[in-house]
Amino acid sequence: MKKSNKTILHIDLNAFYASCSIIKDPYLKNRVFVVGSPSGYTSGGVITTASYKARKYGIKSGMNVSDAFKRYNKLLVVPTDFNLYRRKSELFIDFLKNYSDLLEQASIDEAYLDITELVKNKDPYLVAKEIQTRLYQEENLPSSIGIAPTLFLAKMASDLKKPMGITIINYDNIDEKILPLSVSEIFGIGIKTYPSLISENIHTIKDFVNLNNLNVITKYLKLNTYYEFRDNIFGFGSNKIDINRYQIPKSISSETTFNYDVSGAEIVLNEIKAQFEDCYHRLNRHEMLTKTVGFKLKLTNFQTVTRSFTLPNYTNDKVLIIDTIESLFLEYYNDEEVRLIGATLGNLILKKEHKLPFNLFTYKDHL
Repeated sequence: MKKSNKTILHIDLNAFYASCSIIKDPYLKNRVFVVGSPSGYTSGGVITTASYKARKYGIKSGMNVSDAFKRYNKLLVVPTDFNLYRRKSELFIDFLKNYSDLLEQASIDEAYLDITELVKNKDPYLVAKEIQTRLYQEENLPSSIGIAPTLFLAKMASDLKKPMGITIINYDNIDEKILPLSVSEIFGIGIKTYPSLISENIHTIKDFVNLNNLNVITKYLKLNTYYEFRDNIFGFGSNKIDINRYQIPKSISSETTFNYDVSGAEIVLNEIKAQFEDCYHRLNRHEMLTKTVGFKLKLTNFQTVTRSFTLPNYTNDKVLIIDTIESLFLEYYNDEEVRLIGATLGNLILKKEHKLPFNLFTYKDHL
């Protein structure tokens, strides 16, 4: 196998939801807070993101809010705002495109960037530092960045120093920086797999790549999966950026969950329309048209209700879509109490790929 000669960055926005909360409300910057439910309810629910100040008290994502209060009784719980997160994520991705067109979005707050051409005459560390500094100074988005020859190692590198760290992994320092880490730090290792490995005295990544431990490890991983991990760890993984992986969605949806019961046709419909606004923004951002529109409700008994309607033609006509969703909702809603409310757009197509039928009603569009 050949060693990669690429320079890949993995940019990971630190505590993204918490950072967005500070942008929205700077008062939170020096406060101990977590991002919780959409309502900001302070005793129930689960923490989505803990600020770094909250993490110092042992508070972390996935923890019950009530348990977090036991660790710090002055904890602030702020509501989630997924519309804001999506806007900031789009801004983040657009910003990175200033440095390279070879960009792959990995999640709402992570991306890979191939800067091989850019660093022919520049120090990769200085490029990463400029990106990190500008993101923080211009957009108030702190980040950690990994620099490596492959996507896997770049991701591993960005996790090593948080917040606001920059780490370089190359073929010369894998033994020093990667192998001593806990086996739990392997990117992609299953949450149920690494405890089993640790129980078998496979504690470090060095233990994991030691072929003397192969028989033990393959009790929990398939042989091909093990060798794929091993190749990735030693820098023989993929160095190819897939620029289209997340660019063209198959469907668009937006939803919000409440910590209390919501009912009443007007109230629920208004929230569906609010979620639709986010969907519509993303539809236009991707320059797409939709043909199937609908809504989603989760009732208090956890039953999920989804209803959709397929239009005769592809469209991005806002009034038409809202009217269709409203008619669909009023037809099916029976005044149930709900906890989750969402809107959906499906059956998507790029505007540039849409071919209008040539007939008496559409001929002007062809002129």
